Amino acid sequence: MSGRFTVTYRVRATAAAIDARAQGIAVEQSVEMPLGAIDDETVLSDIVGAVEGIDDLGDGIFAVRIGLATATVGDDAGQLLNMVFGNTSLHEDVVLQDIAIPGSLAETFVGPRQGIAGLRRRLKLQKRALTGSALKPQGLPPERLAALAEQLAYGGLDFIKDDHGLADQRYSHFAERVRACAAGVARGVLATGHPTRYVPSLTGNLDLLRAHATLARKEGLDCVMLAPMICGFPAMQALLRDFPDMAFFAHPSLGGAARIAPELLIGKLFRLIGADAVIFPSFGGRFGYSRETCRQLANNARRQDDGMKAALPVPAGGMTLDRTTEILDFYGPDTMLLIGGNLLMARDGISGETERFARAVAGHVVG
Repeated sequence: MSGRFTVTYRVRATAAAIDARAQGIAVEQSVEMPLGAIDDETVLSDIVGAVEGIDDLGDGIFAVRIGLATATVGDDAGQLLNMVFGNTSLHEDVVLQDIAIPGSLAETFVGPRQGIAGLRRRLKLQKRALTGSALKPQGLPPERLAALAEQLAYGGLDFIKDDHGLADQRYSHFAERVRACAAGVARGVLATGHPTRYVPSLTGNLDLLRAHATLARKEGLDCVMLAPMICGFPAMQALLRDFPDMAFFAHPSLGGAARIAPELLIGKLFRLIGADAVIFPSFGGRFGYSRETCRQLANNARRQDDGMKAALPVPAGGMTLDRTTEILDFYGPDTMLLIGGNLLMARDGISGETERFARAVAGHVVG
């Protein structure tokens, strides 16, 4: 019997139909053909998905656990997604809820190279929560973004990242923006003595991603950001192999477009493919994740019981300075609180407002 790993789906069905529906998913996500047409006993015993259990959650929803063959994944993160939710994602009655990551897959995909501990070492910080903000809005030229980055750095932030909408646009070419923003942050670091990191957003095809990561490294940067659901899991895999010294932030853009539980996709799978920090929309902001979803997502990111390093949870999405205590009480110190637009509202007082934010986080004591 080949090794298997368990995938949990949340399925909408009647009690009379759920057994057949579960078997249909097991076949769809493994061999995708009538079993009667298969005459290879090894395929039937080792490759065909197996229904391992069905739990009635009430209201016509069932948790279906299916064992899939680890051999069908290989070492390709894209193929992992394909095997666990490829065709079944086209069925409106199914949500991909969870994956029990076996040791063999953890060894294959490695997980974060730096993790929370590595990010803390770069900043020479051991205990407090981390701070961050984003360069906004889109449409500004590189020099305006660089001036903003410098103001934020003067406030003593730990990380200043590109807004995920910044790419290689005509009004803000990647190379010009990264050089200007890196220099702006460097001036802030020189003034404060705090090792603020600038995190540029990488976009484009794999050739461009590699070229942009190379440029970032030449500018002395050691952190970058990707949107795994847009650039693709295999592309992120390739970049981690090529730039093992980089810390990778994963942005959740397009993470809500498929029926995949966010605590699995952002908290567990982004970490599995190497994200050192995972950005996600926290409860109480512009998006609708529940407190329990956010808690489980953060817990999945920070796991260390599977041989992989812990990834840093980064709650974001409409966070405000007056919620600092609430958010850090909820998530704890192994967290980076990302506040963007709320800091930028200060306009001419951005550095002062940013410094107030940094002080609030540094002085926070869990209630």
